[in-house]
Amino acid sequence: MAFMGGGSKKVADRIGGSGLRQGRYGRPGGRRLTKPGAACQPPRSMKKVIATGDAPKAVGPYSQAIAVGNLLFCAGQIPLDPVSGDLVGADVTAQTERVCQNIAGVLHANGMTFAHVVKSTVFLTDLANFAAMNAVYAKYFTEPFPARSTIQVAGLPRGAMVEIEVTAAA
Repeated sequence: MAFMGGGSKKVADRIGGSGLRQGRYGRPGGRRLTKPGAACQPPRSMKKVIATGDAPKAVGPYSQAIAVGNLLFCAGQIPLDPVSGDLVGADVTAQTERVCQNIAGVLHANGMTFAHVVKSTVFLTDLANFAAMNAVYAKYFTEPFPARSTIQVAGLPRGAMVEIEVTAAA
């Protein structure tokens, strides 16, 4: 007996007793819930754009952060001065300090602090700078520390040495 074939009671019992066959899309009768090719996205009312003058303005087709429910997804921050838009810091220590100040501004705009951060991703152009970055990072992120990934990249926008992105939960 084939699972998809026939209308036997045993087949109906396997799929919840409805007597309807499971279709191609895993639904009775094989009906789609959306149009072909349509992306499943949350309603716009669920997504709240977070923007603040305490961090550099988004200069492309992205937001400083998006809040969805109790989650905040922050775009990566590089060491730009929020007022002038200039790259700040000649070394990774100064640059990481500015990056963390920018992140603090975005978090604050959503009523959050570094204590709300559950995941961070650090991008460094040279992993030899890890210890210097980590010393500054440890001043802002406290126990329980968020999960973190650190990645060496070939380059960052505007010649920055460090970029950090975070996800926070209230």
